[in-house]
Amino acid sequence: MKNTETVYTSPISCRECRMNTLCIPLSLRSDELYKLDQLIHRGTPLQARQAVFYSGDKFTSIYAVRSGSIKQFCVDDDGREQVTGFYLPGELFGWDGLAENHYQNTAVALETTSVCEIPFDQLEQLGASIPSIQRHVMRLISREISSDHKLIALLAGHSAHQRLASLLLSFSDRLAQQKLSSTRFRLPMSRGEISNYLGLTVETVSRAFSHFQRMNYLIVNKKEIELVDIPGLELLISNTGDSE
Repeated sequence: MKNTETVYTSPISCRECRMNTLCIPLSLRSDELYKLDQLIHRGTPLQARQAVFYSGDKFTSIYAVRSGSIKQFCVDDDGREQVTGFYLPGELFGWDGLAENHYQNTAVALETTSVCEIPFDQLEQLGASIPSIQRHVMRLISREISSDHKLIALLAGHSAHQRLASLLLSFSDRLAQQKLSSTRFRLPMSRGEISNYLGLTVETVSRAFSHFQRMNYLIVNKKEIELVDIPGLELLISNTGDSE
């Protein structure tokens, strides 16, 4: 069941949040932003492995990552976990509950993480009176669908090297949107979680990291990553001859 320990006491507002350009429409007037701000709940930080919601919980809200990171996963009929997504600051999650009115995945914090809860019914009502919010919600849903399609394409017919390179470049691009370093960053997830998400073994992911380091594509120190040759990684992804 959904986490019920969160106490909404944070004084932070959308206007003060450095992620606001990523998760809210830029065109909102001050009075419209105030209305949006009033319906958002900001909880005390989640600790690593603490759940935001569980698969099967009733869909009530979407969530925005304010700091930290989130992992979403589902569990198959045999009890095996399948990672379905990672979410960084400024990104929204929980859309999977919209179709059937309950969450399809479980969402947990990968590290100490702060999220904003946005009740979806109230967001819809506000969107009816502020068209820019409604359009923004549609764009976010479209982006989520596009992300799912990219994951399917990534896992179909791509080598281990290409899968890992795609994931690293995805993190690079997403961090750049936050005005953070796109070449030096920390991966919040474990090698096991990366391998699960990419449909690979942990050993294969470790070998791929070692190969990238030998090829001077990157420098890796545990979870710390420095991308040295982004064009080289991009070329690797487009090279159909890569078979590793």
